[in-house]
Amino acid sequence: MAKKFIVTLSDTTLFLQQCLFHPRRIGAVIPSSRQLAAAMARWLPENFDRFVLELGPGTGVVTEALLQRGLPQEKLVAIERDPKLAQRLRERFPAAHILTGDAWQLDELLRRRRISSVGAVISSLPLLNFSEEQAEALAEKIRAVLEPNGHWVQFTYRLHNPRPRGAARFRLQASKVVWFNLPPARVSVLQK
Repeated sequence: MAKKFIVTLSDTTLFLQQCLFHPRRIGAVIPSSRQLAAAMARWLPENFDRFVLELGPGTGVVTEALLQRGLPQEKLVAIERDPKLAQRLRERFPAAHILTGDAWQLDELLRRRRISSVGAVISSLPLLNFSEEQAEALAEKIRAVLEPNGHWVQFTYRLHNPRPRGAARFRLQASKVVWFNLPPARVSVLQK
């Protein structure tokens, strides 16, 4: 039976506080909905013997969905830039590898943990807040650590385009708009 994790009012308060002080870093006005989180988690690798990398986990709504889908905490590596949010994630998910750092340094952060590749990358990063060049640089780092045929799952609030920034060298496998999110979001699944 999957353990149920609950987002508390203090999680939401912390999210809103960090959003107020670092709006370009957070990129959202409220945490992702459970529907959005579930739409992202359904693209986990079938075999849970590989690591999964989560970028920009925030308060852990998507993290919770990944774990409820069956991913063992020990196989989750999450990179959160905000130290307060990272600490909250460590408290909620003590067996997961919660790293405080910049996603654009994911290769170095993974190397320090002796992790050379991952089966999937689940990203909630606000790519629209970054330049095309920054998004391309991140995509190349994701491509470098992603196993062959691995998935990069990215959501965006840009609904009209199924390809997120930086995805030119990936094959678009699926794309879906999640209407039950504020604001609605598109989940794109890209394959290496």
